[in-house]
Amino acid sequence: MSEVGRRNFLVGAGAAAVGVAATGTLGGTAVAQDAGQQEVAAVSLPAATVKPGDARYIDLVRGTNPRWIGAPEQVRVVNSTAQVVAAVQDAVTAGKQIGVRSGGHCYEDFVYSGKQVVLDLSELDDIGYDPAVNAISVGAGANLFQVYEALYRVWGVIIPGGSCGTVGAGGHISGGGYGLSSRQFGLTVDYLYGVEVVVVDASGKAKSVIATREANDPNRDLWWAHTGGGGGNFGVITRFLLKSRTATGTDPSTFLPKPPSEIFISSVALNWADITQADFTRVVDNFGKWHEQNSAPNSPYAGLFGLLKLNKRTFDPATKVVGGQVALLTQSDATAPNARKLLDDYLNAVFAGVQAQRTASVAQTGHHPALAQFDEPQRLPWLNGTYALSGGGWEFRGDYKSAYLRKGHTVEQIAATYQALATTDYNNPNALVQIDSYGCKINAVGSADTAVPQRDSVMKLQYQVYWKDPAEDAKHLQWFRNFYSSVYGSTGGVPVPNAVTDGCYVNYPDIDLSDPSFNKSGVSWSTLYYKGNYAKLRQVKAKYDPRNIFRHRQSIEP
Repeated sequence: MSEVGRRNFLVGAGAAAVGVAATGTLGGTAVAQDAGQQEVAAVSLPAATVKPGDARYIDLVRGTNPRWIGAPEQVRVVNSTAQVVAAVQDAVTAGKQIGVRSGGHCYEDFVYSGKQVVLDLSELDDIGYDPAVNAISVGAGANLFQVYEALYRVWGVIIPGGSCGTVGAGGHISGGGYGLSSRQFGLTVDYLYGVEVVVVDASGKAKSVIATREANDPNRDLWWAHTGGGGGNFGVITRFLLKSRTATGTDPSTFLPKPPSEIFISSVALNWADITQADFTRVVDNFGKWHEQNSAPNSPYAGLFGLLKLNKRTFDPATKVVGGQVALLTQSDATAPNARKLLDDYLNAVFAGVQAQRTASVAQTGHHPALAQFDEPQRLPWLNGTYALSGGGWEFRGDYKSAYLRKGHTVEQIAATYQALATTDYNNPNALVQIDSYGCKINAVGSADTAVPQRDSVMKLQYQVYWKDPAEDAKHLQWFRNFYSSVYGSTGGVPVPNAVTDGCYVNYPDIDLSDPSFNKSGVSWSTLYYKGNYAKLRQVKAKYDPRNIFRHRQSIEP
């Protein structure tokens, strides 16, 4: 396999363009050969075992959320599929429970809780073309920025993944993978040709399996399970194989979608000091109705993705100053016909009838920036624009919840959202619900074609709260749970699939969904995530992980 990664860059990565033939990786060393059989060796890293007492340990037992800090007996930093097989076999033989970390962005304590051995895949990040399967190969430890940069700079293609660049491919893709290009191109799993997974059979033997979407592949069901079934359920993903269903030939530059050369970035807001309940209601209702009307697969607005950030209102009793904003960030295809008019018409539709004055979006809330410099839409090259809208942060404790919407919010849902965000009883500027655009090309795929069942929604919501002091955990979690429960009060406190709502996103895992004192709907967490696809996921689990080696608090049940 010819590879482009942080460590490995081989001339064979350009084989389709310059006539270089590439061999595979063997023993951690990749070799490419040209017509004259000249060998080019790439430097590779050995496996490493980090235990308590090692200076590196504390960095390797936490991710982005400092609420979750583990205490495993060891962290195995692996650099090849063979090293993963060996690490898994050692753990199984010793009877140790295994956790797997890709980018460290898990929203619950699924990676470290109760795990004796954690596999750190962050160095398993090679990216390149694999001629053996005729697909682009992405290591499960590569983060999204590494993937975007390599694919775009080398072949001019992308995957429609998320906007937070430090998220690892391993969890992001296996859970479905969506982002600002998804309305235009679909979900990342819509381009998943195959997956390489280290599984453990009934005898306790670890082995590597490649599963593809080919109709005659005996492991096709394992491929399907990784098109939205979530990470940590069936085995250890070592790499993804990417290629669109319509791709032909052997040129990687034709395997994945090409993004627009330029995009518009817009960021405008309303100050909470100026917002009435009527204004708030109008904006949320307008945003929802616009998406109801403009989310068909062939919509001229498929290249437009909006993020409506409903930030918490704050109030300073000493100065009587009201703070916070409702901000609208938008990315749109600047090369589409009438692109600027489409963007202007959308902005006008969202703010139609609102009395509060639009202003620059200046708040910095949670993981996503609000960008004052884009209050007037700016035209940027695609990669620069992608950087501009990226988010991140490792210093905040946090909690998250999600919902899919098939239609705009009901009147009752908007009122409950307003009451929670406008209250003066809770004064945290780092709390919000972000409403993301959805639909269009995402909804051109059937609900059972991949493991992602939500294929007729038009919006996707991420509820977020951040804080720094561990002593305040209970205060923030209580407000957050009450907020979410109040919005979905008519369906037992959670977004039960019905005509308006359509469950939750597995990549925003929420352990509260398993708690009947919180989830009073009578609908299980598995149905909220997977709907009718759950029975098939359990069959795949039984086949490929019969000993239930790979498990966490919301893993696929045996």
